[in-house]
Amino acid sequence: MDKTLHAILAIVIMAAVTFLLRMLPFVIFGKKQTPAFIGYLGKYLPYAIMGMLVIYCLKGVAPLVFPHGLPELIAILTVVLLHIWRRNTLLSILGGTVVYMLLVQLVF
Repeated sequence: MDKTLHAILAIVIMAAVTFLLRMLPFVIFGKKQTPAFIGYLGKYLPYAIMGMLVIYCLKGVAPLVFPHGLPELIAILTVVLLHIWRRNTLLSILGGTVVYMLLVQLVF
């Protein structure tokens, strides 16, 4: 199979699966009231996922080896300060990522 055709088919399949997964709750619940358990997951799961991502990102930090986790610490502080200042999750994550990449690529 041609590589271009393979890439196009992969993209089409991924788009279809994404669309179907996004549509699934509307098909299952329709116009009915959303179950309490689903509401609970929607309320608390994002925070649990963010906590898990923070732990995953910090698992490889070696505080006894240069740069002693300084880029990660500065990026975390950037995320926290941006979020306190603007209350915008996307801005906070993007800002912390940019600061971290700049520190790793240019400073440390």
